[in-house]
Amino acid sequence: MPDKLRNINVLLVDDSPIVTGVVSRMIEGDEILQVMGIAANPFEAVEIMKKHRPDVILLDIEMPRMDGLTFLRKIMSQHPIPVVIFSAVAENNSRNAIKALEYGAVAVLHKPKSVMSPEFQEMKIRFLETLKGAAASGLKLKLLPKHPQKEQPSFSEEALLEKKKNAEKQPPTRHVVVIGSSTGGTQAIEYLVRNLNPGVPGILITQHMPGEFTKAFAERLNTFSPLLVKEAEDGEVVRDSCVYIGNGFYHLLLEKHNLMNVVRLKNGPLVNRHKPSVDVLFRSAARHVGSNAVGILLTGMGNDGAKGLLEMKEAGAMTIAQDEASSVVFGMPGAAIKLGAANHILSLKKILNYLNGYTTHY
Repeated sequence: MPDKLRNINVLLVDDSPIVTGVVSRMIEGDEILQVMGIAANPFEAVEIMKKHRPDVILLDIEMPRMDGLTFLRKIMSQHPIPVVIFSAVAENNSRNAIKALEYGAVAVLHKPKSVMSPEFQEMKIRFLETLKGAAASGLKLKLLPKHPQKEQPSFSEEALLEKKKNAEKQPPTRHVVVIGSSTGGTQAIEYLVRNLNPGVPGILITQHMPGEFTKAFAERLNTFSPLLVKEAEDGEVVRDSCVYIGNGFYHLLLEKHNLMNVVRLKNGPLVNRHKPSVDVLFRSAARHVGSNAVGILLTGMGNDGAKGLLEMKEAGAMTIAQDEASSVVFGMPGAAIKLGAANHILSLKKILNYLNGYTTHY
């Protein structure tokens, strides 16, 4: 492969020679990614970074001398660089991976159990796309809107149980909001759910994230959102004032059952190089909810969700694309705008304002 095609430099920080060997082969097989260095611990990584600044760091969580989370916090406070967490530990302790997102990581990925596993090719596609998306984000993660001064406190265990009981009493939603996002989306979703008002219609979210982490992601969001936030379950009825995060092992869809909007989780091949795919969710909303739906496409690499958003618009739904200024990566919303799929192009703050006023729209 000609060197001139390569322009994304990746620094691997992992103490396993086996892992770095497999990862290096995956990266070097790509046209624009290349390994600029391999470090067995954060101290070696710092020495490499003194000589050359990487475009993205692939970082393990559990390492000798200094753990990945501590190193991540140092990077983001001193010399911010896009970081992707890549760890087998996170598969068993996914809260560490979600904590990494809180500290500023762009994305989290899990290490494959075996290169011979049936899931390896899907993981490889996701892996390369994530690195490119992280590199494209640059430092724009720092530009995300800050939380309002009236920040919601974390709920106690008792309050969380009460919130769940109250959510079960909410009526089935007649109108549905569907949201799709990828690179930078975890921070954008956190900003929205932290500040949404009770009374909004049921919200389904497809975020490009491996299935090992989506439950922990939803549980963390639920600790500070005034709404009930949970990982979506197949067959459950969508209710007002509830947010359903797609399970990363399946595509997330909407269907009608006894005139109610119902969550469906379905296995299947990658769509637009992703599972879950935003297009799959948006197309199901166009088909089953039509003009009673709102589609919102947030920050992300690639074009997943663009055609689905157009189908929603053609079905009479309100469609919104995040604007470039507030997007960490403008790929997905930008692709939708080029297709003419968006009724409105809004900043993240204006999207929040729209959703909080949506109860007055129907």
